[in-house]
Amino acid sequence: MDPVIVVGGGPVGLVLALALAAQGVPSVVLDEGEGTDEVRPARTVVLRPDTAALLRRVGCTTLRDEGARWSGWRTLRRKQEVRELAFDDPEDAPLHLPQHSLMRGLRAAVAAPEARELVRFVPRSRIDTLEQDASGVTVHTREPGSTWWRGSYVVGCDGARSTVRKLLDLRFTGRTSVERHAVAALRTELPWPDTAVLHRQPPWRGADGEVTARPLPDGAWRLDWLLPPRGDLVTPDALIAKVRDTLAGWCGDTPPYELLDTGVYTLHHRLARRWRVKRAFLAGDAAHLLGALGTQALDEGLRDADNLAWKLALVWHHGPSDTLLDSYQAERRTAVAARLRAADQSLPVLRGGGGLRTYLPGAVRTHTTLLTDGHLGQGPLGAPPVHTHSPLAPPHADGEVPVGTDPGAPVADVRVTAPDGTSVPLRDRLGQGRFLVVLVAPGTGVWDRRHWLTAGVMPRLAAAVTALPVRGELLVAESYPGAPAHAVLLVRPDGHLVAAFGGVRPAELYAAADAARGGTRVPAGRRGERGGERGGPVGDPGGEHAADLVEEAASEQPGGDPGDRVEGRADGRPGDRTADMRN
Repeated sequence: MDPVIVVGGGPVGLVLALALAAQGVPSVVLDEGEGTDEVRPARTVVLRPDTAALLRRVGCTTLRDEGARWSGWRTLRRKQEVRELAFDDPEDAPLHLPQHSLMRGLRAAVAAPEARELVRFVPRSRIDTLEQDASGVTVHTREPGSTWWRGSYVVGCDGARSTVRKLLDLRFTGRTSVERHAVAALRTELPWPDTAVLHRQPPWRGADGEVTARPLPDGAWRLDWLLPPRGDLVTPDALIAKVRDTLAGWCGDTPPYELLDTGVYTLHHRLARRWRVKRAFLAGDAAHLLGALGTQALDEGLRDADNLAWKLALVWHHGPSDTLLDSYQAERRTAVAARLRAADQSLPVLRGGGGLRTYLPGAVRTHTTLLTDGHLGQGPLGAPPVHTHSPLAPPHADGEVPVGTDPGAPVADVRVTAPDGTSVPLRDRLGQGRFLVVLVAPGTGVWDRRHWLTAGVMPRLAAAVTALPVRGELLVAESYPGAPAHAVLLVRPDGHLVAAFGGVRPAELYAAADAARGGTRVPAGRRGERGGERGGPVGDPGGEHAADLVEEAASEQPGGDPGDRVEGRADGRPGDRTADMRN
């Protein structure tokens, strides 16, 4: 099969290509730039724990070397501190780094030997034609020479002015100039080392209504000033005055500082009407624009790539499924639309001076809490999405048990042990094209591997994992929030919980995995609030007869070490294929 064509070599496009490569899918990245990035210290990104983990998984090493973890967060109003948070676990803290550092790490990951065979990066390639047929897509690039490229699918990650979106004739509706900010990157000492600060209504003369300070590595800071929506142009002298007044307001006198970079930017809120047209998809800024109230557009773009990569990999290896591919828009567009709606409903309250109540359903939040949510990735403005009504959600099964994670939500990053004895955070096992089956078994951490692999429910569970209609990996956790002993969790390749069962239930585990890969049609009488209409089967057969075979196989599975069989397929087909990348 032909490679996936990724249009746009920014963070989202490169992460998508790397995520596909981790699952054995080749790609061609067509980028109209030169393949280099301007060093702009004031252009930074803030990553939440889930997106930072994704970047580490795809091999971006600059997070560790050039990113800053915040030790805490403080919110001030006039002269008073109204909220303070401490991040006791650094992994729970936002990660802040310059975008050029992130891009350098991603380009290095693409050039690494393990990715080079599957990712082809082509600079100076602007597309002007996109054609689709039943078996693939064809795009034409006009720079530097006239070239036709053939692919299995195409994903537009080419930014707010997306050529792919325009060629697909998709509307990009929303609001213009939602917020304006002046920004400066500088090196200085502030009274709160390593702590991010949001200051509303600062008390010094001529202050803007809101200013934030967020630490960067090597003693640097990024300062943002909220500007009037239709204010005057910010001249260099005016911005220097903002720097000096702000530093003096916080420190008493203006401390020595080194100005590294400045800028002014305007935020827009827009959402593409459709994210999939046959074999073409949109992701990142090509699909949505957001960023007001501290929310991070890149977070959502990276979540797009994570969601789409495993679905494209599954159909690339095992055949098409409209249900699976349609679920990308159903899940991600719904999540981003909810984020935009929450921001648009909060903006009149926070920026227009209307009362303390918001219009968010079921919540009464102060201004401080709302803004903190946006900046820290919490609540309706920032928390990772929960795909409650996903078309991939299985129907409710009698054997399901509640755990601390709702079905459709990202799983907790607990420590897990694989059959080979490897012990790692759960997030480290994601993104490899496998569904994860996690057994909660207190006490196994101190047992010898030779004992717990052949004891109790393990042989039966290993047989059930082997028989799944998708590749699976069996893991064991000492505990999981809210889960009883011997609970079994089924986790998608992007880390969202499919279902949790009380004990080993092979037929129900099979049915849940089959639904999560877009394979099973839910009977009309069994549709609950968690699921909707399903599509047709993918790959191997599903349904009640297949479930009976799973029960039979599990009951007849002899004891012994199941480790070598956990990642196999019941039908014996190979898990990976490669295709030549050609133009």
